[in-house]
Amino acid sequence: MPNPAQTQVIVSKEIGGQTLTIETGRIARQAHGSVLVTMGETVVLAAVGTAPSRFGAGFFPMTVDYRESTTAAGKFPGGFFKREGRPSTKEILVARCIDRPIRPLFPKSFMDDVMISILVLSFDQQNDPDVLGMIGASAALAISEMPFNGPIGACRVGRTDGKLVINPSHEQRDAGDLDLVMAATGKAITMVEAAANELSEEEMIEALFLGEKACQDVVGLINELAGKCDVKKIDYQDPQDDEELKAKVFAYYDELMGAANTPGKFNRKEAIRAVRDKAVEALCAGLEGDDKKTTESGIKEYYEKLVKKVTRDRILNTEIRDDGRGLKDVRPITIELGVLPRTHGSVLFTRGETQALISMTLGSVMDDQRVEGLREPSREKFMLHYNFPSYCVGEAWPNRGPKRREIGHGNLAERAIKPLVPDFEQFPYTIRLRSDITESNGSSSMASVCGGVLALMDGGVKVRRPVAGIAMGMVSEGDKYKILSDILGSEDHCGDMDFKVAGTQKGITALQMDIKIDGLTKELMTEALEQAREGRIHILKVMLAALQKPRTELSEYAPKIIQVPINNEKIGALIGPGGSVIRKLQEETGTKIGIEEDKSLAVISGGYGAKMDVAEQLVRALTSTPEIGARYTGRIVSVRDFGCFVELLPGLEALCHVSELAQGYVENVRDIVNEGDVVEVEVIEVDQQGRLKVSKKAVDIANGVPAPEPRERPARSEGDEDGGSRGRGRSGGGDRGRSRGGDRGGDRGRSRSGSSSRGSSRGGDRD
Repeated sequence: MPNPAQTQVIVSKEIGGQTLTIETGRIARQAHGSVLVTMGETVVLAAVGTAPSRFGAGFFPMTVDYRESTTAAGKFPGGFFKREGRPSTKEILVARCIDRPIRPLFPKSFMDDVMISILVLSFDQQNDPDVLGMIGASAALAISEMPFNGPIGACRVGRTDGKLVINPSHEQRDAGDLDLVMAATGKAITMVEAAANELSEEEMIEALFLGEKACQDVVGLINELAGKCDVKKIDYQDPQDDEELKAKVFAYYDELMGAANTPGKFNRKEAIRAVRDKAVEALCAGLEGDDKKTTESGIKEYYEKLVKKVTRDRILNTEIRDDGRGLKDVRPITIELGVLPRTHGSVLFTRGETQALISMTLGSVMDDQRVEGLREPSREKFMLHYNFPSYCVGEAWPNRGPKRREIGHGNLAERAIKPLVPDFEQFPYTIRLRSDITESNGSSSMASVCGGVLALMDGGVKVRRPVAGIAMGMVSEGDKYKILSDILGSEDHCGDMDFKVAGTQKGITALQMDIKIDGLTKELMTEALEQAREGRIHILKVMLAALQKPRTELSEYAPKIIQVPINNEKIGALIGPGGSVIRKLQEETGTKIGIEEDKSLAVISGGYGAKMDVAEQLVRALTSTPEIGARYTGRIVSVRDFGCFVELLPGLEALCHVSELAQGYVENVRDIVNEGDVVEVEVIEVDQQGRLKVSKKAVDIANGVPAPEPRERPARSEGDEDGGSRGRGRSGGGDRGRSRGGDRGGDRGRSRSGSSSRGSSRGGDRD
């Protein structure tokens, strides 16, 4: 039942130089537990609720929903519909960080529905709400009646200028080389997510244990809150074992130990299942109806515990694993490069019974990923997408888009590789890696790391150093423990610690850790990371034997890229009204043109047949300031009695006055040019507004084109003298007849010369 607090309770503590405040009893009082968590001006609401399970699930039905309201940052949601929709990638990743350390702290047999809702209410652009959401979820559960064996504390650890910082600001994170989010109980670290720029194992351990101290301070604050709330917890006890039935099942220990030695994942599963079926048949003999169903269910439950015990005992007592390997052995690795002929890079990476098919695609700046959230929008130019289809484990389920696990594993692999990808200035491509897991028996995310780097190298991307990843595990019993390299799926399921480490020969680039035991010591962590480093180096050697360095050339099917430095003041000229100029350029040259305004670059990309050189020339011309004497070949777009307009470049027009069309007297402009004619002209004037005046006559003279025979000028009529039909209503009309290149060129030419917008200037000339 909901248990709304009768009074408001507030607790505060300084964590990492900032005040952390947790409050309850004011908002969401009908939830089973709710808190407001504040740091700086970032405020997060966490509320939890529970209800009897709606179905007989074989797993704990806990759901974490973390959402960032755009109102928290004073923004509107992007897109057509101005309200929040499905969770973003960041929201899913934060929800996973909340779920992973909390789920194991409920009793194993507790199967009630639990809903944890986190809503970001205010964001100050400095203190990230993700860690506050983790703290809020733990605090809300701690003051609820639910049988939660917490609380946990959470913090972020960064490193800037070689100095570790607890809960760094966004500016410190952006400038640093470590971004580590972690959770811990009052006894031990329980969850770690880290991205780093080749940190050593010693530096990573230092960060972990500094963060553990901050997490324990948070645990103390939550316990203080719970004590002031005087919460009455449900007295929940796991059901007592049927010791007689359990003993009968455990009598199959030796037979199961033999079956577990069967080589091959599916053969081993079949052998283990056969022993189980034998036990069910023997122990259910003579039973009928509900008695048989109850007994069979109990047998299967105890048999799962027996399988776990057999796996752990073999490792602890014999140091022999399910597939016959030693503790430090890495499964055999095979690498096939360039397996997909039309991709820009590809590799089939197989490690034991885990296989990943990775393909790489290179794109232009226009293919990057726009990321919107509470901070200012950003653009991602490197991405890795991980897919885990049902067939990779011999099962069948529908594919309805990426699941949370797929998004989490893809993000881990992306973080591992990203520090080694060349900067955009050196390699002006958007890069996408797609990892399809085609077989799986553990460590598929780390196979995506290894295969992803090889796909980049196969595609000619000059990575700084290759990255390899390895999944580690541990089995412990009392003071006895064994650390495992390159774990299988069964070892992950039965073990006490699962941690994935990725990095180069120089240091760690990504770390993900979930720990199920208390009392993780610095010595044990040091040993585990050192064993992971040895395994990582072994894998790197195998990778380099397959491909020692990136290929020298990009795929013939990859787009070509040209970067053109531009003045930001000229971006408008390149884009044109409503994008008309850049769109026309792309259509005429078969290219894509993107603008990197913060880098003052125009990025031109195109595939086979694209007119890259033409596009580059046009972009350079449009974004440069025309100089007197420069020549252009342009098209006549409009003819008037005082001259014509020449389109020098898309969106750039200039006036060629009648006096500059040809040598000698020109009676009729159309005697020289018509719309659609292509002519070469020279810039003779650029006014202060950048408008151009050009001369065809100057080019003719320079090219030695002879002047046309002089023609007799028509005699001026009396009507003309009085400002007749041609001069009527025009200033200087009486003088106009004396020279078509005289006052007419001076007056009318100046009012129109160089105009790049025909509409307004021509109207002025006609008035």
